[in-house]
Amino acid sequence: MCDIKGCGNTQSSQPLPRATGEERRSFLKGMLALPLAVVLADPLLAQAAGNRTRSVQLALGGGDKVQAHLAMPEGDGPFPAVVLIHEWWGLNDQIKAVAAELANLGFMALAVDLYKGGVADTREDAMALMQAVNEEEATDTLTGWIDWLRRHQRCNGKVATMGWCFGGGWSLNASMETPVDATIIYYGNVTRTPKQLSRLRGPVLGHFGTLDKSIDEAMVGGFERAMAEAGKADRLNVYWYVADHAFANPTGARYDADDAALAWTRSVSFLYRQLG
Repeated sequence: MCDIKGCGNTQSSQPLPRATGEERRSFLKGMLALPLAVVLADPLLAQAAGNRTRSVQLALGGGDKVQAHLAMPEGDGPFPAVVLIHEWWGLNDQIKAVAAELANLGFMALAVDLYKGGVADTREDAMALMQAVNEEEATDTLTGWIDWLRRHQRCNGKVATMGWCFGGGWSLNASMETPVDATIIYYGNVTRTPKQLSRLRGPVLGHFGTLDKSIDEAMVGGFERAMAEAGKADRLNVYWYVADHAFANPTGARYDADDAALAWTRSVSFLYRQLG
């Protein structure tokens, strides 16, 4: 499991990406674009990027209202859309900053909130928030937002899901519950049956670390076999990195700069190919 310092017990030997003082000031003034990893590693920069999203609200079928943060590209569109699903920490500035980056790349990006406003900064709080998630409510929330995006006047009708760790598993869940055009999983739990996976419509991209002790090669191998049994083998692309769980998170102890950059490039290329 992850803690506030990251995942695992060994600190990364790689230095965290950092902006110079002048770069930081220029970014905060909106005068400079910085690499995503630099933004995510700096709490102030992540907050500034996250503030470029706006809060939106959706009423579900039962009358409950849920919140998310939307980042829009410049222009009139129509644009493809991506639903982002947070780690076990909740919808924090880092996830909002990723949404802002995707908007810069031409995607409508919606960072959903499965914790009803809760954000953790300790391992204990994160565990409590994660365990409090009602699966039926979370499913309704995700399918509701996917439908909302697909119907949005500035969306081209194509929607993908993307999630990390806790959110990686929910990225897959959402795609099984309602048709989406692409699914991206960063080291999320992928133990599913062929019957469940048969409901997938679009292709799936998975990023996993060979040093991960929980989302390991046995689990992912089982996922690949289940996808094949479901007739979806040609719809799955799995990439392995010599890295640990949460290797793409610049705030964590197991961050791997090279693998994170490669995974991000692959994810963006995948979204461009599948969503148009």
